[in-house]
Amino acid sequence: MMYMGKMTIVIDDELEKEFRKAVAKRYGVRKGALGIAISEAIKMWIKKVKETGEEW
Repeated sequence: MMYMGKMTIVIDDELEKEFRKAVAKRYGVRKGALGIAISEAIKMWIKKVKETGEEW
């Protein structure tokens, strides 16, 4: 069984609007689109941190 984590975050209003607009453009307004895009963004961030050798 796969467990799903839940996060509650607070971000700048303009960043949220821009992100939601980009998600809708790429994935549409379907259910789960934000979660897909957030997961993709987190994976990209982790990869970048690992590649630059930054400390965890």
